[in-house]
Amino acid sequence: MAAKQGDQEFLEFVVKALVAHPDEVKVDRKVDEMGVLLTLKVNPEDMGQLIGRSGSTARAIRNLLRIVGLKNHARVNLKIEEPAGRAPRGGGSAGVRDDVVEDLKL
Repeated sequence: MAAKQGDQEFLEFVVKALVAHPDEVKVDRKVDEMGVLLTLKVNPEDMGQLIGRSGSTARAIRNLLRIVGLKNHARVNLKIEEPAGRAPRGGGSAGVRDDVVEDLKL
């Protein structure tokens, strides 16, 4: 495996310090014409800690990564992968609400 870049090492260090399952933190790094894309996977139980209230922790991590990228003359973006089977943001209870409405129609 190629040597890890500073931005990837930084992200792993910060996230592992925040989560309860640091051994399950995985960071994939891809470089293209748009810059560097870091894709982060964590244990599903750690998603709340990683995102923070109203996304504040994730936003802070992204800001720090941009600063690391500026130092290295690169645009660094972070993608946090949501665990499989998780409801999409913003409409997590929509399916339950739809079922209740259908029951009321009967």
